[in-house]
Amino acid sequence: MTVAAAFKQPLPGVSPDIYGPADFRAVAEIVYSVSGNVLPEGKAMLVYSRLSPLVRETGCATFANYVELIRSDPKEQARTVAALTTNHTFFYRESHHFDHFERVERPGIVRRLESGKRVRIWSAGCSSGEETWSLVLTLLGSDRLEGRRMSGRDLRVLASDIAPHALKRAEQGVYPTKDLGPVPSDLVQLWTSQEGDNTRIGDVARSIVRFRSLNLMEEWPIKGCFDVIFCRNVMIYFDAPTKERLVARFAEKLVPGGHLYIGHSERVTGPAANVLEPVGPTIYRRRMS
Repeated sequence: MTVAAAFKQPLPGVSPDIYGPADFRAVAEIVYSVSGNVLPEGKAMLVYSRLSPLVRETGCATFANYVELIRSDPKEQARTVAALTTNHTFFYRESHHFDHFERVERPGIVRRLESGKRVRIWSAGCSSGEETWSLVLTLLGSDRLEGRRMSGRDLRVLASDIAPHALKRAEQGVYPTKDLGPVPSDLVQLWTSQEGDNTRIGDVARSIVRFRSLNLMEEWPIKGCFDVIFCRNVMIYFDAPTKERLVARFAEKLVPGGHLYIGHSERVTGPAANVLEPVGPTIYRRRMS
């Protein structure tokens, strides 16, 4: 089906003078060029519903005018991309990743920290923070003294996302208590506090995380490599060439023996397949040589 085919019938309640096939194509092309996200056919209504408030707010009146604005205004372009970014996530999503991290990766991290070495972890595409905090609570573990010692070592977790509104919520670290149901209760008890019907991530966990706005398609202002990278259910919105380039860049940023965790419907293909070996369901390890 072509993009135009999605508009054979006018969108309900939408004047074609305000929003039409050419507008959708233009928005889709801009979003792809900026973020790598593909807006497939059939997303016409989603684009309209999410961008209409921005069209009204900027006084553009029509999507054609708004397209001209975002072509010339990088800040408005970034708002457009953020508005069209999907931020669906939840605590302990794909729990086998956290089981593997705890069982295979964490013991080595503890040893390296205790011997004075640095440890760096990246939650790429962290969205509203549920993945990042699931990872951090698992990392700190069920021994309060050990977790506190770890937090005082050379340990940092980078949490990045392209959407400012998602990053803001992630950094706030406050969630409805029911949302933490999948998290092991001992970790919740040790590293969080209750505030009415909400749970707040505690100071020890917060102390090791740095939140940054980052577009994965652009240059990464990152020095050094990571022991672990989580990038899950981000690449499902990319086409195959974009996925392969991104995974290859992740592979370059992993230390030998480091692990990459990706989403359940994602796979490592292309040049990175020569560098990353599968060691579990959607879990890859960088080869030692």
